[in-house]
Amino acid sequence: MRAAAWISSIVLGIVLVLGGVVTWSVVASTLSAQRITVSADADCFAGADVDNPFAAYCQAKVIDKHTLGITGGKTYAELDQDDPLRQTAMTSAFLQSSLFTSVLAFGMSAVAVAMGLIFVLLGLGMRDVSRKAEPVPVS
Repeated sequence: MRAAAWISSIVLGIVLVLGGVVTWSVVASTLSAQRITVSADADCFAGADVDNPFAAYCQAKVIDKHTLGITGGKTYAELDQDDPLRQTAMTSAFLQSSLFTSVLAFGMSAVAVAMGLIFVLLGLGMRDVSRKAEPVPVS
């Protein structure tokens, strides 16, 4: 087996791991800079800083709960166009979407790290196989 194959696999793996770690860090620090705290009446992570995917998800869910309480259980699409609560519902939908997007970014960065580790392990395996397949020099 050619060295280029296993070297490429290891390099790709390292790039994926680094990219995933950097992405996770950027999303976490960006959320943290917003100084969002999960509402006290949330079903999960109440009072926690929103700087991880679990807290972001919980805060998005509690925003939805609050909005439905304000709008009488109606979503943005269900409110009449001239309803003054429509702006509140729209802002709520925007905030929820932003938080869910960060949850997705956290998830994709975790997938990148996992795939990177798999590529590194595959590369190391290919390296070992190629070394064992090489003919042993006869003295």
